[in-house]
Amino acid sequence: MRFQFALIAAKLAAFAINIVAKGRGTNLPGRIALKFDPDFISHIKGLDPAKTIFVTGTNGKSTTTNLMAHVFKRAGLKVAVNLEGANLIGGVIVSLLKNCSLSGRLNADVVLMETDERFLPIIHKQLPAKNLCVTNIQKDQVQRNGEPEIIRRKILSVINDDMTVYVNGDEPNALSLGEKAGRCVTYGVDRNASSFDKQKDFFSVTAPCPICHEAVVYNYYNIDNIGSFSCPSCGFGTAANHYQAEQIDFEGKTFRSGGKVYDFKYSTPYFLYCYIAALTVASEFGVKEEDISSAFADFALQGGRMETITIGSKEIKYLRMKQENPETVQSALNVIADDTSNKIFLLGLDELVDFDPHYTNTFYTFDCDFRRLIESGIERCICFSGTVAYDAGLRMLYDGFPQEKLTVLPTNDDKTIIEELEKYDCDNVYLITWLHKYEALAEYVKSLK
Repeated sequence: MRFQFALIAAKLAAFAINIVAKGRGTNLPGRIALKFDPDFISHIKGLDPAKTIFVTGTNGKSTTTNLMAHVFKRAGLKVAVNLEGANLIGGVIVSLLKNCSLSGRLNADVVLMETDERFLPIIHKQLPAKNLCVTNIQKDQVQRNGEPEIIRRKILSVINDDMTVYVNGDEPNALSLGEKAGRCVTYGVDRNASSFDKQKDFFSVTAPCPICHEAVVYNYYNIDNIGSFSCPSCGFGTAANHYQAEQIDFEGKTFRSGGKVYDFKYSTPYFLYCYIAALTVASEFGVKEEDISSAFADFALQGGRMETITIGSKEIKYLRMKQENPETVQSALNVIADDTSNKIFLLGLDELVDFDPHYTNTFYTFDCDFRRLIESGIERCICFSGTVAYDAGLRMLYDGFPQEKLTVLPTNDDKTIIEELEKYDCDNVYLITWLHKYEALAEYVKSLK
């Protein structure tokens, strides 16, 4: 009776929210369900842990989940999935509700859920999925997550000998999770045109081995701290991955795996790991190669990854990526570096206002390599911030950027930033900053018009 009441109340709440604010009810109905029945998920009929997949990790879990869902649907399977990115327990329940009858029976062939890595143990307790895909475990949102080892241990706590894990074999923390699982399937990406090595100098940063805690050595990097690696101390490292992206052609937007050629529309290493992860899980679930290939060819992300602000003849391109860890910052830098025409680079690192204590740092940028960006034709770099503008400017200088081309603005004032930008003739402008600052700049430019 309690479950039935919770089910109806949650469905009514979702219906009402959809009328008032369509697309907003991604968590609240789930929280309502839990209030009436704390064990709500366990009471859903027809929920099979063996056909339930969790996707978690620091970077790439939303794209990987969307891509997997697209592949499963192309194969004709009905999928219960949280594509909205609501990856806490409330969001998982809402996604299940959408596929539940009024009697509480689930109508889905596969349950596919993006799960927040910090709350995975809580979600797994209610829904003991037997399949777990881990994209990577990296530095991220330090005031929430602390150190990556904390997150690794949280994920490790749910793994048991009745679980299959699909892990990134090119990332130390993710790969280490396989030891505790009943079955471990690894995936990775070969050295390619976008692979890089780090110079061995004072600013060279690597990852600690999750087994013995000594520094690991990378044969090459595809993303910062992701690539073929080994630990000289204990021997832990990348082996022959079960699924590998090979013969990668970024211009033709294709890669080969298992003798089959696949298209990938978003041709950067960051997205390539999402593709090979999706291919791995779908293949293990018996999806045919032709369905995977067909789904990859027409997959489209919801929402753009690049926003633009136009001011006069200038176009400011903002790379809409999470700026709270070094891997996404590096990916943004690489995208900018791919444009070898003259450009202005705006870098605005500042205080992150989330919950107390707010924090300000530039340590993420010391994990990044700015050299390829610097060599790609930056006419002017403008570092602005109310807190760490000079720190960001120094980071550019440390990697060899000419000081005479550097402007430092110790302010967040929109008027000052735009007026400085208008001093230069170059119309090709790129921006890396926090989302709220981009939105403030966009509103300011709009007010000028």
